[in-house]
Amino acid sequence: MNGDSPTSLANLFQCLTTLAVRKLFLLFNLNFPSCNFSYYFLTCPQWLWRTRYRRPFYNNLFTYLKTIIIKRTPVSYWKPKHLCFLLQSKLITYRGYPSEEYEVVTEDGYILRLNRIPYGIENQRNTVVKPAVFLQHGLLGDASNWVTNLANNSLGFILADAGYDVWMGNSRGNTWSKRHLNLSVDQDEFWSFSFDEMAKFDLPAVLNFIMQKTGQEQLYYVGYSQGATIAFIAFSTMPHLAKRIKLYFALAPVTTIKYARSPAVKLLYLPEVLLRGLLGKRELFHQNEWLKKLIVSFCGRSIFAKLCGNVFFILGGYNVNNINMSRVNVYVARVPAGTSVQNVIHWSQVLLSFGPSWAFISTLFPVFQATPPLYKIKDMTVPTAIWTGGKDLLADVKDANTLLPQIINLVHYKSIPDWAHLDFIWGLDAPLRLYSEIIDLMEKHP
Repeated sequence: MNGDSPTSLANLFQCLTTLAVRKLFLLFNLNFPSCNFSYYFLTCPQWLWRTRYRRPFYNNLFTYLKTIIIKRTPVSYWKPKHLCFLLQSKLITYRGYPSEEYEVVTEDGYILRLNRIPYGIENQRNTVVKPAVFLQHGLLGDASNWVTNLANNSLGFILADAGYDVWMGNSRGNTWSKRHLNLSVDQDEFWSFSFDEMAKFDLPAVLNFIMQKTGQEQLYYVGYSQGATIAFIAFSTMPHLAKRIKLYFALAPVTTIKYARSPAVKLLYLPEVLLRGLLGKRELFHQNEWLKKLIVSFCGRSIFAKLCGNVFFILGGYNVNNINMSRVNVYVARVPAGTSVQNVIHWSQVLLSFGPSWAFISTLFPVFQATPPLYKIKDMTVPTAIWTGGKDLLADVKDANTLLPQIINLVHYKSIPDWAHLDFIWGLDAPLRLYSEIIDLMEKHP
C-alpha cells in the first residue's frame, strides 16, 4: 500500500461505513455527496485520519443525514399527532378512550407515572363500579405496551371494553419514570436499583395508590416477563399485599433464565467487570429523541420493516406471522424504554447463581457474601394463572417447568407452542388465545 492508503483498523471501519451509507442513500433514492464525504473516505492521505479529523467528519455526516431524512419525510410525520410520537395518555385518547394520568411516589423517593383507562367505549355510560386491574410491563418496556396495537388487539383496551378499570404502570428508570424527590438522573445513586427495588417499593406504592383511589380492597394483577418477576417477589414476601390480589396473571414469567436461548442472555455470561465496562453504571438504552425519529423513519419504510422486526425477534424468539409488521415503527418508537445497568447486572447474577430451582435471586450480591439471599415462591398463596410460549427465547418452557411445582395455588396453566416472547403483548391472535381466557378467569374469580 502507498502512503495515501488508509491502513489502520479505524480507517478500514470508516471506509466500510461509507460504503454502507452509500448503499443506504441509494435505497432511499438519495444522492450520495460526491465531494465532501467520499473525498474524506477515499482520497485523504493517512495523516488526515487522526482523531481531530474523525469527529468533525461524523458530525457533518450526522447533520447531513438528519437534514436529508427530514426533508424527504412528509411534514405531518414529525408532528406530535403521529402515532409513534404520542404521549402515553394521548395514545389512549387517540383511540377514543378516556385517559387519566397520575404520579406515585415510592417509599424511597422515586416518582412513577401511572396511566388509567377508567372505562371503555362500549360501557362509558355504565355507572356500575368497575373492578380494577393493573398491568405491569416487562424489562425495557413501558405502559404503552398494552395499548400500542389497534383497540381490538390491545389488552388494555379490550379489558376496558369488557367492563374493567384498567391501570398501567411504568417501572422506575424507564422513559416515563425518571424523576426522584432528591436525586437527579445525572447521579449514580439514581440508577442504583434493579427489579428487586421495583418489587419492594414500586409495586406496593402503585397497588396501594390504585386501591385508595378506587376504594376497592382488591384488584387483578397482570404481569408480563419482568412484570411477573417483581410480582413473585412482592407477593411471596408481603402477605398483606398478597391478600389484596384477587388473581395474578403471569404472562411469559421470568424467574430463572437457566434455559433461556436469547442471544441477549448469552451476553450476561460476561464477567461483571466487563459488563459494567461495556454498559457503564447508569442508564441502559436511553431514548434519544432525534435517534428515535431516525429509527422510526427507517423502520417505517416497508423495505426495512422486516429488518427492524428481526431485532425484536432475535431477542425474544421468532413468530413473524403473528406480528403486524406494518406497525414495527410504532413498536421501535417506544421500546426499549430504558432501565438501569444495575438491573441487567442483577439478571446476570441470576443466570450465574445456579441456585435451587424453587427460588430465585432477590438482591444483588453483597461484597463479602458468597451466595445471595433467595425468595421462596412457595410462600406465595395468591391464586395464579400462567401462560408460556413454546418458541420463547427468554422465558423458556423448561424454566417454567421448574417454577410450576412451587406455586401452591395454581388455578390455570397453558403453554402455546408457536408463541414467542412478544406474542403475549403484540400477537395478532392474542385476543383469541390469551385475552379472552384472562377475562373468563376474571369472571370466575370476582
